[in-house]
Amino acid sequence: MSGANSWLQRQRKTDLAELAQHTGLKNYESLKKSELELALDEYLAENSSTFSSDPKLANYYSSRARTVGSPVKRDAAVDGPVERLKVLKRRATKAAEEVITPESEEEPTSTSTALVRTPGRALSLASRIPLPATPADVAEAVDRSTIAVRTRVATLYKESGITEATHATRESLSTVASVLLAISAFELWFLRPEILADRYAFTIPAVSFLGTKDFPVFVPDMFLLLTSSFWSPALIWAFTSAVLPSVAGYFVNLTVGAHPNARVTRRSAPPADSVVDPLTFSIAKALISYVVYGQGITFGGWIDETSVARINTAIYGGYKGVLTGTAITGIFSIYDAVLKK
Repeated sequence: MSGANSWLQRQRKTDLAELAQHTGLKNYESLKKSELELALDEYLAENSSTFSSDPKLANYYSSRARTVGSPVKRDAAVDGPVERLKVLKRRATKAAEEVITPESEEEPTSTSTALVRTPGRALSLASRIPLPATPADVAEAVDRSTIAVRTRVATLYKESGITEATHATRESLSTVASVLLAISAFELWFLRPEILADRYAFTIPAVSFLGTKDFPVFVPDMFLLLTSSFWSPALIWAFTSAVLPSVAGYFVNLTVGAHPNARVTRRSAPPADSVVDPLTFSIAKALISYVVYGQGITFGGWIDETSVARINTAIYGGYKGVLTGTAITGIFSIYDAVLKK
């Protein structure tokens, strides 16, 4: 099999792949560089009428024209006469050597044999010496390694399920109910140390090898669950921040029957109504928190003033922080309702 075009041999494998994609060569991804050179050479030679005018392939066809028109192939036609002349010259030279230097016959034949065979042995030895890699081979190896690493990383990322988990988390948090729960958890985070104080449990000793110090560990005092010091403020916060606003949002629910003219098809289900109206919930929570924590109304002694003061002191920002949270959830509720229209 003859070698590929010299211009193709000087190109990098990535450039050859781009040419294969540009010209429409099929099944070239698994070919090595030398195989890709031969495939491109044959393909472009067969389709020269189509690609000869392409600017990207002008250098290729110029190189091919020089190769086809070289004197080496023209000399092949007259190879016979040249061989005949060489034979005649060799015979004449041999006869002249015999006449001029007859004493050369006395020289040992081993010397001439050694002189004749020396170039062959040198070429054989040179062929066994490993040559350094060319820049094209280095670039091809780097390209193969880069592609393998990129493919492996993409496969690991796809199999890890990070994308699916991220989308599921975003869908769960992108609701008004999630915002309401987040704000309630924020209030409860600051209220817990007040009603369920931490108590010293043990100490993690220092580790000299790691350079750490003694670390005391505190845990919530669960015995406080048996006292009114925990239940009184806990129940007041639960009623004012969750129970009473939920009752108000359930009975005053503006989402019920809010879509009387909604068009229902086989592919689209009717919009679901919220069990608790988030806007009514936020308004009711704001009013109750302002009355209880801001104005200090005890409703005839039903609410302990000490517990109200403890809650008002523990929650971040006091009752004003609670009102800010209700304003945020109210804005989210209105925005969600506008989007559902």
